Amino acid sequence: MRGNGRGRAGAVALAVCGALLTGGCSGGTGPAPGASPGGGSSPTAGGSASARPSGAPAKGSVTVGREVAKGLKSPWGVAPLPDGDMLVASRDEGTITRVDGETGALTVVGEVSGVAPGGEGGLLGLALSPSYASDRLVYAYFTTESDNRIARMIYDDRKPQGQQLGAPDTVLRGIPKGMIHNGGRIAFGPDGMLYAGTGETGNTGLAQDKESLGGKILRMTPDGDPVHGNPEADSVVYSYGHRNVQGLAWDAEKRLWAAEFGQNTYDELNLIEPGQNYGWPLAEGRAGKSGYRDPVAQWTTDQASPSGIAYAQGAIWMAGLRGERLWRIPLDGTRAAAAPQAFLTEKYGRLRTVVATGPDRLLLSTSETDGRGTPEQGDDRIVELTVR
Repeated sequence: MRGNGRGRAGAVALAVCGALLTGGCSGGTGPAPGASPGGGSSPTAGGSASARPSGAPAKGSVTVGREVAKGLKSPWGVAPLPDGDMLVASRDEGTITRVDGETGALTVVGEVSGVAPGGEGGLLGLALSPSYASDRLVYAYFTTESDNRIARMIYDDRKPQGQQLGAPDTVLRGIPKGMIHNGGRIAFGPDGMLYAGTGETGNTGLAQDKESLGGKILRMTPDGDPVHGNPEADSVVYSYGHRNVQGLAWDAEKRLWAAEFGQNTYDELNLIEPGQNYGWPLAEGRAGKSGYRDPVAQWTTDQASPSGIAYAQGAIWMAGLRGERLWRIPLDGTRAAAAPQAFLTEKYGRLRTVVATGPDRLLLSTSETDGRGTPEQGDDRIVELTVR
């Protein structure tokens, strides 16, 4: 359990966890009926019912395995490699580091040219090309002096350390940048297309402006072009009305889910459908307003401030920054099967990225060196989890 004033809250979390789970809970907590593990109102799930005919079990478990890596600086994107190693982006240093999946050894493979760190901007999401085995392309979302953009680089591990990245080939430019709300998550979907979550940079009007790339989820070809079947044929905009999307994942039925920051009231987990308006800044959380899509689950901002998400074992797993916990949202089709359940509360501090590496395995990275945490010796780190 981490120090820095987190001990008492962590002890409460463990007590709640012991009352609700009969094993497999590693420093986590599941919310009791009518109560919240983090204080304030309980996290809520839309469409859940007391009698569930199908869907994931209401309660799950998390077992912490080995510490895969430590000593990372402002880690953001994590991209597992086919051989079990992984690439990790450093937001503030603008570098990509290879982590040995067995020993945890860190090797800087190169610096991404053009990255201009500042505030919440810098080198953010990473994704491997769907044809990585043959083209060796790594995609990155990053902040420059003028915008946020997505570029791809050839990664050649036969070259000397620090010189293994080719020059960035920009596939999409012109995403608004700011000191806050730069979005940054990128991922290739089951359709082979590239998706990106962006932020409105604190300029709330961008989220409703379909001519702007800010406050959106974008869908494009690997070359950065609009995809046939997008809501508008000449646009990469897939959905809009978002505040700051940092989590993207697909479930077993290839449905797209996204996590995003609220402002003062509610953070959200949304089921994403093309062309839909998710409400910001005219709706935050479950507003029930005509023309806007309500979230499937919501949290008060002190409980979540979500970043990365992943799908495993019938549930979405969501990393919380300010909330300092990993949330499990069990799914029953397009709705939550039960109330969200929290794990690892205040055990590792701020949590940034969660990646599924197997049917029941996740990699979870911390974010204590991002300027808003309280780093301890060994931060930042990546740990391996077994989930049920």
